[in-house]
Amino acid sequence: MSLGSGLRVRRDMEAPSRDEGEDEEAAYLLTPFTNRHGPSKTKRRRRRSAFNMDHLSVRTVICLLLIVFFASVAGLHISRSVYVVPSGSLFLLFLRLILVLSSLSLRPEKCVATPGKGYQCQPKISQHWGQYSPFFSVPSEIPNVLPPDCNITFAQVLSRHGARDPTASKTKIYSSTIQKLQANVKRFSGKYAFLKSFTYTLGADQLTLFGEREMINSGIAFYDRYKKLANQDIPFVRASGQERVVKSAQNFTQGFHQARSSGKQADASFPYPILTIPEGSGFNNTYVGSRDRRIFSTLIVDYASSLNHALCTEFEDNEIYNTIGSKAQRTFLATFLSSITARLNADLVGANLTAADTISLMDLCSFTTVASPIGTVSPFCTLFTDDEWHHYDYYQTLGKYYGYGPGNPLGPTQGVGYANELIARMTGKPVDDHTTVNLTLDGSKETFPLNNALYVDVSHDNDMTAIFSALKLYNSPIPLSKTFIDHRERSKGYSAAWTVPFAGRAYFEKMKCRGRKEELVRIVVNGRVLPLETCGGDALGRCTLSKFVRSLDFATKGGRWDLCFSS
Repeated sequence: MSLGSGLRVRRDMEAPSRDEGEDEEAAYLLTPFTNRHGPSKTKRRRRRSAFNMDHLSVRTVICLLLIVFFASVAGLHISRSVYVVPSGSLFLLFLRLILVLSSLSLRPEKCVATPGKGYQCQPKISQHWGQYSPFFSVPSEIPNVLPPDCNITFAQVLSRHGARDPTASKTKIYSSTIQKLQANVKRFSGKYAFLKSFTYTLGADQLTLFGEREMINSGIAFYDRYKKLANQDIPFVRASGQERVVKSAQNFTQGFHQARSSGKQADASFPYPILTIPEGSGFNNTYVGSRDRRIFSTLIVDYASSLNHALCTEFEDNEIYNTIGSKAQRTFLATFLSSITARLNADLVGANLTAADTISLMDLCSFTTVASPIGTVSPFCTLFTDDEWHHYDYYQTLGKYYGYGPGNPLGPTQGVGYANELIARMTGKPVDDHTTVNLTLDGSKETFPLNNALYVDVSHDNDMTAIFSALKLYNSPIPLSKTFIDHRERSKGYSAAWTVPFAGRAYFEKMKCRGRKEELVRIVVNGRVLPLETCGGDALGRCTLSKFVRSLDFATKGGRWDLCFSS
């Protein structure tokens, strides 16, 4: 992950149109962001669907069974032109069912994601793809509604970019895996039949059309949730500089604008400015010299970002820290993967798949699903059982937890700068930080305003994991097991799919409530209201602003930043 080009304020978005009467669910099918100055740098590829799976809904099957049953009892004509069957014969009953089913024109299952609930297609599978899961609303023990007699006064969203292609290195691996299978296996049958003619067409690193629509939906959801504030002002938007992140921010603002302008509220301020912050280990995020200075839109700006973990050299370069996540994953893989690989090799004679090949095939389930514009579930997903997907999800969770989260001694420190920025925005006081914060940017009212009610930050899953850890949202005294699947109750609801899916979103809210002298803070991650135990959260997951700030002592003291440059 990294944050890319020079810092800039963007105003290059074409305002979308909206047909009258278009509702929230239809907004999922909005045309994604386009640049008014010409085609996007990302070439739009018309991806041929790599699969064509027909599904029959349970409701349809039940109805057919009932029709056939009553027809058999009554000896009715199901189809005058084909047959007349007397009642009383189970054989004839099922024969009728087959004839009825064969006469139907089956249609693919529609997997429409909505702004609030996200992707809900085959949740027993799709919600267990770790960080490769599309956004979905996570179950919440605490009601995710505005408490009575309360008004939201501040809202900030921290979002991951939308669904993307595999990274450049991974897409080469996946393509080679498919080539290996097709070269070595002579017969593909049953659920493997699609592999014979499967053509690998995935790109590298770019936002997919499905991912763009995820972010449009996210902008709609943000407006709908904070409509009262949103009708008064527009959000201040930042994006880390990689192309898919910037484009995600653009699509988010398109969705926000779409919802804001659908009623009587005029929105002449669109396109909204987006502060784009560069990524990469070559940028100093704390003390910036004039040699890095660039001028855009009359603003003097510098390379820096609290959304980037690349500054801490020990964390990036020292194997003591940067291999903890992968080692935890390897330990867990040894508990479940060999049996899956053996089964695949038995079914696909001659394949000679390795453990790495098996993980690649599991990865392709998600990536080929989100390559479909409407998120049609890929046939790769049917190659594995629900239990195997649960293990895969935990495997990915361990990579985040021990790579960038509480399981890594320096993981939470990478999120300290953002935590201190959150404190500054919530309290209206200047940022106090000596870690990853760019003091030049955060010292300017233009690039870090403190008087906004709405803020939007778009970044990556690894950065978000570190930020959640710095905020102590999922920290538990007992680390996640590396040899068995820990229940979410013990992990305080932590998993990669629940925290950092594609287009994942965390809302940080302040609210004023009748009878309370001080504002209250609440955090909602992908629809789940967190209990905020570290600051004494009440039954509705809220604590006072002062207690919330005091609970962030790890961040206010700089985390373990002193260890970042110790060698």
